[in-house]
Amino acid sequence: MSNENEEKLPLGTTSHFANMHRWLQRGLFVCLVVLVFEASMSLPGLLIWFGWPTLSMTEVCDELMKVRWSDDDAVCLVPHPLYGANEGEGRSEKSADKWGIQPRPEYKRINFRDLVKFRDERLAREAAATKLNQQQ
Repeated sequence: MSNENEEKLPLGTTSHFANMHRWLQRGLFVCLVVLVFEASMSLPGLLIWFGWPTLSMTEVCDELMKVRWSDDDAVCLVPHPLYGANEGEGRSEKSADKWGIQPRPEYKRINFRDLVKFRDERLAREAAATKLNQQQ
């Protein structure tokens, strides 16, 4: 009788471990589905964290480059050339990092919607500088 039951089981599974294998399979499928769902929500979640409704995707990328390189002129290449150089290549000496065996970023941690605040502050500085230049 046990030989008939074992013939119905998947290859490599004995009747003694069939229940454990079934629960392991279910658990692995649940983990896989959760992993796919998490991966599909990470980009929209990060965009909202950085300020997406106010900033477009390109503006978010530009602001991240400005923070990363501590350079108000840094921008993202959109669309990026297929075989072009990496963004920021040749900027390592100007980056906002302390270089060594273990590089440490010196830029502030980016909190919820900080990129919008950084952009508004930069635009206000530029407007004040333009107004000052026009007065002179």
